[in-house]
Amino acid sequence: MGVFVLVVVAGAAALLWYGAARWMPEMAIGLHETAAIGTWNILYDAHMPSITVIVAALGIAVLAAVGVAVAERVVNNRARRSVGDPTKPLSPRTVLAETRGEFHGEVTVTVLIPAHNEQASIGATLDSLLDQTRPPERIVVVADNCTDDTVAVATRHGAEVFETVGNTEKKAGALNQALAFQLDELGENDCVLVVDADTILDPAFIEVAANRMTADRGIMAVGGLFYGEERRGLLAQLQRNEYLRYSRELERRRGRVFVLTGTASMFRPRGLRTVAAMRGALLPGPHGKVYDTTALTEDNELTLALKTLGGLMWSPSECRVVTELMPKWRHLWNQRLRWQRGALENLGAYGFRSSLVRYWAQQLGIGYSVIALSAFWLLIALTVLSSPDWVWYPFWLVIGATFVVDRVIGVWDGGWRARGLAALIFPELLYDLFLDVVYMKGVLDITIGRRAAWAHVHHPVDDPAPDEPAVEPPTVDAPEDRPLEPTTVA
Repeated sequence: MGVFVLVVVAGAAALLWYGAARWMPEMAIGLHETAAIGTWNILYDAHMPSITVIVAALGIAVLAAVGVAVAERVVNNRARRSVGDPTKPLSPRTVLAETRGEFHGEVTVTVLIPAHNEQASIGATLDSLLDQTRPPERIVVVADNCTDDTVAVATRHGAEVFETVGNTEKKAGALNQALAFQLDELGENDCVLVVDADTILDPAFIEVAANRMTADRGIMAVGGLFYGEERRGLLAQLQRNEYLRYSRELERRRGRVFVLTGTASMFRPRGLRTVAAMRGALLPGPHGKVYDTTALTEDNELTLALKTLGGLMWSPSECRVVTELMPKWRHLWNQRLRWQRGALENLGAYGFRSSLVRYWAQQLGIGYSVIALSAFWLLIALTVLSSPDWVWYPFWLVIGATFVVDRVIGVWDGGWRARGLAALIFPELLYDLFLDVVYMKGVLDITIGRRAAWAHVHHPVDDPAPDEPAVEPPTVDAPEDRPLEPTTVA
């Protein structure tokens, strides 16, 4: 699928190149000299692309954006309006018709926290859950092959512990084991919140998500907007800026989900049960499993599954979470390689479906950015090597200033550090180039059949001593007739 994307965008780039060469007249360098503040001599060139080329470039950009937006709107409207369609069992009208006139009880929330050797971070995650304005009914730590004190830390915080047995399928396999004991016993409004063990939830997260589920029976999932943790260093700020722009984009889309983030997302049991039932038929993956254990990015794959079945999802701006940042470049490389490769493999597994038009457009955009950004840096290098003088081009200065303003506005809520880094523009362009190299590496690995590897980031331990008193679990009325049956409960 990566090769297909690159072939398509290379063809598009070649057409654009041909068009520019066809309609742009040959230009001789026309240098002009002026003085700045009466001291510095400045060389500048007033040449700019022809109006035809500028209009054509703008037209292509607008057509692409409008085309994707219209296609996505048509697909979403069709899914929302369908009723009784066997291929869209989670469409809102179908769900509303099946649940109309019956009270299924108040919304309850059971939290599942998949954890593999997370003793250093899981305490803060549990604290953020206990501090919610609307506490969850249950908190269950899914301890997966832990060899550290994750179980002990969870117990001291008053959480239940479910220990996996013989799991070799990472996070997805651990969650499948926990859900197998619980899912069939959950009622229509007994929601499941999956939270990563290195995530801090905003105090109002559960309240907002539960209220959303209460207000709209057609919603199958509520995702969070994630922000980077406070960590010093250039790499950390680059990641924070990236997450800030992503969250801002979701806010501009009024909560319409790109991906249900694995950091924290709440699901209605109907949605999870339907996904499990449709695997092997309408969906890829083993029948009866909520999470496809062959997927590198289980959160992305589950999003595609719910969208394929017509499910409605939301990411309210109030559902904020703070997640960990990769501390080193090699950690970031491993993380993004898994993300990019996983996204491509998921699209390959689903194929060309109308419900996934946005995701195909995103991959085409990433593929084109590889070509465009590489060409940009190549042009800069050739210019520096070819010319002994620094020449200013007013037209391109205006274009560059527009990009700077856009990038600064995109991270404005991140404070002066975020804005200052965005204003420099070149560090972030180099960061984008790094991500493009990761993308190409993912395409290469898929093409030659290289096995994907997971990399776990180990954190220094900073947790209360074992003899400190345990924190009492939440006391909100938990449904007693739906027990979780873990292999080991601490």
